[in-house]
Amino acid sequence: MKTKQVPVIITLMAGLITCILGFKMHMEAAQFVWTLVIILASFYVLGCIAKLVLDMNFKEESEEEATEEAGEESAAEETESEDIAEESTKESDT
Repeated sequence: MKTKQVPVIITLMAGLITCILGFKMHMEAAQFVWTLVIILASFYVLGCIAKLVLDMNFKEESEEEATEEAGEESAAEETESEDIAEESTKESDT
């Protein structure tokens, strides 16, 4: 799973909500800027933590899927080699 954009998306959503609330509450510019900077920094850190958690959880699932796919591929290769062997014995019989 691609989780590279998770911190950015979380940060931008928090910034959007902060901007809407700041305009609605008629905040002063200096107070608004400091609030926005603090919110953006804190939510970026939270987004990075969320990304790490997602990466750890999906890494386990992708490893399980990789082993299942490897098992399916080896089974398919065995089936193909058996089919080729059967065809060659049929051709030699005729």
